[in-house]
Amino acid sequence: MAGKGQHVVPRDGKWAVRKGGAERVTRRYDTQREAIDAARDIARRQGTEVYVHGRDGRIRERNSYGKGPFPPKG
Repeated sequence: MAGKGQHVVPRDGKWAVRKGGAERVTRRYDTQREAIDAARDIARRQGTEVYVHGRDGRIRERNSYGKGPFPPKG
């Protein structure tokens, strides 16, 4: 799994937030939007990234809330 940020993943018909590399989820939510908002809050506090996975489990969106280089490389 990419990165040590917060991952929004499908779990048992709901959506969950999970820290990168962890097996257990931080919390489950009824909607993906709620999970994304929660993951974004955590990532902002920790200065990490949010990875949003689709229902198929593949990363479909990535947002950084850290102190990356400016301007970004590439």
